Amino acid sequence: MKTVQLKKAQNKKLEFLSEQILLKKPLVLVFGNRYMLEDANIYNEIREEFKDGHLVFGSTSGDITSDSVDDESITITAIEFEKSNFVIKTTGVLNPENLINSQKIGKELIEQLPKKDLKYVLIVSDGSFINGSQLAIGMNAATENNVLITGALCGDSSRFEKTLTSYNEQPKEGEIVAIGFYGETLEVSFATNGGWTPFGPERIVTKSKDNILYELDGKPALDLYKKYLGDKSKELPGAALLYPLNVKSTDTKKSIVRTILNINEDENSMILAGDILEGAKVQLMMTNVDNIVNAAEIGAKQALESRIKKPDLAILISCIGRKLVLDQRVEEEVEEVIEAIGNETKICGFYSYGEIAPFEDETNCQLHNQTMAITLMSE
Repeated sequence: MKTVQLKKAQNKKLEFLSEQILLKKPLVLVFGNRYMLEDANIYNEIREEFKDGHLVFGSTSGDITSDSVDDESITITAIEFEKSNFVIKTTGVLNPENLINSQKIGKELIEQLPKKDLKYVLIVSDGSFINGSQLAIGMNAATENNVLITGALCGDSSRFEKTLTSYNEQPKEGEIVAIGFYGETLEVSFATNGGWTPFGPERIVTKSKDNILYELDGKPALDLYKKYLGDKSKELPGAALLYPLNVKSTDTKKSIVRTILNINEDENSMILAGDILEGAKVQLMMTNVDNIVNAAEIGAKQALESRIKKPDLAILISCIGRKLVLDQRVEEEVEEVIEAIGNETKICGFYSYGEIAPFEDETNCQLHNQTMAITLMSE
């Protein structure tokens, strides 16, 4: 596996971060600032550098390399696989039927990929219109529990205005890209970890629909949430990223963290990043910098545990809520991952609106929030 990495800052030309070598038909992951990806020239500029490359774009809430976490840039990671191959498929979510059927989208997207010898799928998804938890359910339905799926819902800093993705075309809204990887020598491992702690009383979801939470213990959910936030409730919806919900459904033994993306004052409701079922138990969560950084280190070590070879590439997907907590210390969680996996491994990734990965001891992927999802690859 050969890798070249470039950076593009605002109003500047592409700059190589690593040795400039010629790659054959590389997979080119382009992650970065949404405004910069809207530039009419961006696709042609990158295509000029990688004429036979497969270009996958995704807007972010900050792009990640081993050198830095940047908000006002685009990071380009080009990968040539020497013994493996990949197939890329896409689907749109903006037609009326797809807007209300994320599960169907997920299933049909994975079904487009040839099944024979499919080992791993990387998802770069729209982060504005898709229901991430339903997307995950649909993708799981298209596999036989023998394919690892990880990835992310793309971001737009903390603006939540719109997200952009694409494959081999100008970045646009409403696209999901699935990259299927094949090869006997391909080794992929993963881990997720959060570092958030529940606090306060546990409450029952008494009214919800899909990803909208209306009532807890028979009372308006937003009113209760504001009560716990106190003065910070004036900073909603942004403040909600600092206090996600720990959700435990009656049909699962494990908890899922759900970020609150927006609020509806008229309906006294909260819009979450993924589904929340009636009957589920929820608690507020909180964290600090040290807990988040430690969780990233633990996740990196877990991803390494089952590996035979050292990883050539690490794809790090972390949540925008973690970034807001880390603030000026945002690079510390990436530094802990590098410390665990070694400096020889190329790092790429971004801060997202939702992380897609299985739980540690499972195969089916889930939508996570407030986690660091780490995927390690080698051939």
